[in-house]
Amino acid sequence: MAKNRVHLDVHADDMDAEIERLSGLGATVLTKYGDGHVLLADPEGNEFCLMP
Repeated sequence: MAKNRVHLDVHADDMDAEIERLSGLGATVLTKYGDGHVLLADPEGNEFCLMP
């Protein structure tokens, strides 16, 4: 699989609620970083970040 040509950074006020919502839509949490942002993948494997 090739890497994404576009990488989205999505900003959220309530990180926990947004992770729960995105997971319910089929996203998978890949990594949680110490600075608060989270790397996720959509159901097709495209990666994106959720930022506080």
